[in-house]
Amino acid sequence: MCGIVGVLGNHEAAPLLVESLKRLEYRGYDSAGIATVSEGVLARRRAVGKLVNLSDRLVHEPLRGKAGIGHTRWATHGAANEQNAHPHSTRNVAVVHNGIIENYRELREALRAKGVEHDTDTDTETVALLTQSHIDEGLSPRDAALATIGEIRGAYALCFLFEDDDDLLIAARQGSPLAIGHGDGEMFIGSDAIALAPLTDRITYLEEGDFAIVTRESVEILDSERRPANREIRTVDIDTSQIDKGGYKHYMAKEIAEQPQVLSEAIGFYLSDDGTRIELPGTGQDFAETDRLVMVACGTAYYACMTAKYWFEQIAGLPVEVDIASEFRYREPPMPPRTGALFVSQSGETADTLAALRYCEGKAARILSVVNVPESSIARESDLALPILAGVEIGVASTKAFTCQLTVLYLLALKAAHDRGRLSDEALADALAALRSLPSAVNAALALDQHFAHAGLKLSEASDVLFLGRGMMYPLAHEGALKLKEISYIHAEAYASGELKHGPIALIDHTLPVVVKAPRDALFEKTVSNMQEVMARDGKVMLITDAAGAAEAGDEAWMTITMPTIGAELAPILYAIPAQLLAYHTAVAKGTDVDQPRNLAKSVTVE
Repeated sequence: MCGIVGVLGNHEAAPLLVESLKRLEYRGYDSAGIATVSEGVLARRRAVGKLVNLSDRLVHEPLRGKAGIGHTRWATHGAANEQNAHPHSTRNVAVVHNGIIENYRELREALRAKGVEHDTDTDTETVALLTQSHIDEGLSPRDAALATIGEIRGAYALCFLFEDDDDLLIAARQGSPLAIGHGDGEMFIGSDAIALAPLTDRITYLEEGDFAIVTRESVEILDSERRPANREIRTVDIDTSQIDKGGYKHYMAKEIAEQPQVLSEAIGFYLSDDGTRIELPGTGQDFAETDRLVMVACGTAYYACMTAKYWFEQIAGLPVEVDIASEFRYREPPMPPRTGALFVSQSGETADTLAALRYCEGKAARILSVVNVPESSIARESDLALPILAGVEIGVASTKAFTCQLTVLYLLALKAAHDRGRLSDEALADALAALRSLPSAVNAALALDQHFAHAGLKLSEASDVLFLGRGMMYPLAHEGALKLKEISYIHAEAYASGELKHGPIALIDHTLPVVVKAPRDALFEKTVSNMQEVMARDGKVMLITDAAGAAEAGDEAWMTITMPTIGAELAPILYAIPAQLLAYHTAVAKGTDVDQPRNLAKSVTVE
């Protein structure tokens, strides 16, 4: 969630640190700070709010030094104020930290018994004070950091900077991602490769339990057993233009607009040259050997799994259980033989999803993942990682990653159906031909932007919104409600249309907009009946349907938006676009922070 940057450079570190932190803003944060070493003196600057506040402070109170660390904080322990902002420092050490130190209270009490008091409410300050206590005992910076790591429990990515040494950074990883960037006589540390993209494309990803001693000319990595470890240096191709807004007002608008292109690339990646077969990377996957599939994810990715359940069960005849990652492992679910486990995560670092994956290790017959970052922890710990190829997604509210997740999951369902003898070669080729037309349909839906802008303006006046859907539109109703909550801060709920009369209908009155997603499919008539129940009670129905649905429903709805016509199996991917555009334009009308909504983070790397 938070962002970490470290620099051992040949130029002033402060501007590099701030610029790199800007590339981590998408993760979400509420304060920021940097620390540098100059002529043996350790100093820091911190500020609450956006990075521009830190930049302003550095103009008036500059920091010199060619070695430094920086951090964007999303508050866990302690309020979002300057006192609790990172880096935390003592006389000899400054520390930045992502994650949670679970035993910080007992460590704090042990330090207090030695006469060491805390100045903040954070767990991270304990790391700095503990390291300082070991230095006071005569340990070297390296040994003091190593001793500290041995005493803390929890999830962390840590970076240490020491006074009197402008050629040393120490990094440690347990549960939260951390990478080392290799330069020419320079070294860098970052939460991910995006932060380091302007500085280097040569990256080493630390693995669980790693401890790294970094100088400008060398990197020494010790594994969890404190044995020397060789970690691969990878050349990472990050198109820095993807991190710019490209002329759009918001990253979210840019990423919505990129969907036809990224969907086309994702589809092409998984198809054979003649477009009639599905080819998975690596060792592939034979679903004929799978009797049951467990799918686990969080947030938007969870709704992608809910949608895919319909595909796997209806097309492939494969039973599917979908679970929220934060609940999954605590149920201790049994894993019968021939059960596959599939995990979906945009970042590939989602803490709850990663923990669920590790629960399945040794229990599931095979572990698959659908991720946007092939070098991520979830990808590396899977038997087969399937990239969604959405490119860098900066906006906190997922857009192109969600539709790419859906597309890859649909391809997997088609392959499962073919592997299990439920789909012939000819039927598979026909389904893939229809899928190749999806980017064009998405492009046509994006052309309705002004209709959604008008609808968003109307929704911005509401305090509550209800979303309804049946069948494969039910998960998309949830996605619509989530998007609206995330970025417009309007309370929204989603229900299966058939559940309306089992409670939610009590909410209906003339003030409540009810968004109904209903292409003309086998369930359309039932959905129209539910709409009539809403309108009979003066509810304001916003119907999102296709031309056939609009014609059949008539003009009684408060508002109707007519989508391009598409096959029922692909409709969930296409109908993700209204969820995105409605939320986007509602948020713009309300003036909220579209790309970085309050209290949210892009990558949730703590439980």
